Amino acid sequence: MTEWQKTTWRSKPRVQMPDYIDADALTEVEAKLSQFPPLVFAGEARRLKAELGAASRGEAFLLQGGDCAESFDQFSADAIRDTFKVMLQMAMVLTFAAKVPVVKVGRMAGQFAKPRSAPTETQGGVELPSYRGDIINELAFTEGARVPDPTKMLQAYTQAAGTLNLLRAFSKGGYADMHKVHSWTLGFTEGEKAERYRDMANRISDALDFMKAAGLDSDSNEALQTVDFYTSHESLLLEYEEALTRLDSTSGKWLAGSGHMIWIGDRTRQPDGAHVEFARGVLNPIGMKCGPSMTSEDLKVLMARLNPKNEAGRLSLIARFGAGNVNEHLPRLIRTVEEEGANVVWVCDPMHGNTIKSASGYKTRPFEAVLREVREFFGIHKAEGTIPGGVHFEMTGQDVTECTGGVRAVSDEDLSDRYHTACDPRLNASQSLELAFLVAEELSGLRGERPAVEAV
Repeated sequence: MTEWQKTTWRSKPRVQMPDYIDADALTEVEAKLSQFPPLVFAGEARRLKAELGAASRGEAFLLQGGDCAESFDQFSADAIRDTFKVMLQMAMVLTFAAKVPVVKVGRMAGQFAKPRSAPTETQGGVELPSYRGDIINELAFTEGARVPDPTKMLQAYTQAAGTLNLLRAFSKGGYADMHKVHSWTLGFTEGEKAERYRDMANRISDALDFMKAAGLDSDSNEALQTVDFYTSHESLLLEYEEALTRLDSTSGKWLAGSGHMIWIGDRTRQPDGAHVEFARGVLNPIGMKCGPSMTSEDLKVLMARLNPKNEAGRLSLIARFGAGNVNEHLPRLIRTVEEEGANVVWVCDPMHGNTIKSASGYKTRPFEAVLREVREFFGIHKAEGTIPGGVHFEMTGQDVTECTGGVRAVSDEDLSDRYHTACDPRLNASQSLELAFLVAEELSGLRGERPAVEAV
């Protein structure tokens, strides 16, 4: 295998990437980005890898969630805060149930590019290039809007930097203080199911009060006042990734400076492709989506290529099969990993295999199908004696109506009310928290305990 450089991906087959018309403009943008500060730092990526290593052993649990595709138009401090808040809620539920730390990773500050099932789309007899995310082109169905524009990378960088700045402030500035647990309830506050969450929150508050009364003043305990929060995205647009790749002076290794964790999609995981070539050479933790087409042989090659030293926490396998299909595919991949003695974090993505077109014409995901795939994922790991290390959701803190079902019973007819996604449907705040209760029940079951919280 040739020695890795941050440019070696350019000699490999590329898929799901745009062809820029103006090569000079692209070169200029890449030169500018290469002079900008990295968005994340090597020490943070190393710390995340160590925490994911703990998840691979069952000593921690990964919660990864956020937007399907971040939007330039919908960028706001309130939207970032609300998604962060829901993830704190979910993490609290999972920590209470699993009795292990929850590693919090947002699909944020970089999730701007999206793979598409077809290179073009047709509306009203007009065929145009597909929308590939705001970092590449625009959603509007016009010829000019769909032309790939390299300058959008600069706007993506600026928005990512702003997002990270706010997330760091929220994480370390007091907003994540455990004492504020009751202020995190968002709209999930009514009815019997919310009462179960409030009961759990009250028990945590009672524990904090006891610690204070016993002389363990939690007001001065940083661990109760702050959280570590990491960012992740699919490393799809490799010109952007390369331009933000930096040499870590401490280790002498290369860092993908665009985010703490990057992942390779199910459409871009060709063993000899450009995306695998780029990811193999950076020190960041790497995720890899595994869909029904993943073969055992390909998985062996990919694990060897992406994690040649078999480091714990380096590689997460993100399973996405669709409800009803997990039993057909996950056991054979688990056995392949076990045969190879590979260190991986097994993660469940119950979103991407459960997308359907509703009767009203909207792309949606039935919440019941999402729940079913989660149950199947945990059930198979229990049967195989392996460790489910995390979950990966497309979700938002906004009160959207994009996925049907859930405690608020979003119906097919409701989808048009607040359908805001530019790509795939996301869980809203209520559905996200409801799902956290289900995962908490599954985790408690794996520990052989009576659930610390009941699944809603």
